[in-house]
Amino acid sequence: MLPLILGSASPRRRDLLARAGLAFEVQAADIDERALPGEAPRALAERLAREKAGAVAARVGTPPRRFVLGADTIVVVDGDVLGKPVDADDAVRLLARLVGRTHEVLTGVALVASDAPDRAHTRVVASRVVMRAANTDEIRRYVATGEPLDKAGAYAAQGEGRRFIEAIHGSETNVIGLPMDETLALLRATGHGA
Repeated sequence: MLPLILGSASPRRRDLLARAGLAFEVQAADIDERALPGEAPRALAERLAREKAGAVAARVGTPPRRFVLGADTIVVVDGDVLGKPVDADDAVRLLARLVGRTHEVLTGVALVASDAPDRAHTRVVASRVVMRAANTDEIRRYVATGEPLDKAGAYAAQGEGRRFIEAIHGSETNVIGLPMDETLALLRATGHGA
């Protein structure tokens, strides 16, 4: 089994991989995460995952040959991609768009070998999240915890943000940041035996 590198600083992704019993090291990617003009949400998630994994794979190089796992999670409502909030006021604004509605969470996952950083095995996984209604005061109290400030869509499905979620249709780990069934299948397909 080839050594695995997680090309992400996300503590949620680290935790999900560790709970699956995988051995890996972390080397975060530093790429421009802005959408290209006219880029569809699904294409954006896949491209960012591929670019993150490719950037780390190129930096790592060979020998030895290693695999880099990259991922990018985006929240989509009304066709708009909601990224991470820039501050607390932005977090309130983003979450206010989601409560009382259903939105989509897309995660692009890419696996790239360090000896072929331009070739990626990719998947995009979609989940639908149904949120209950909430007033501005409740949203502000949640934002004041600090939890949503580094999360796409300004909430954490695995944390206090769970209080706003009525239902998740599809992969729950996808909403947390890494769809584990699909990620493990991708690793198995490339010889990781996960």
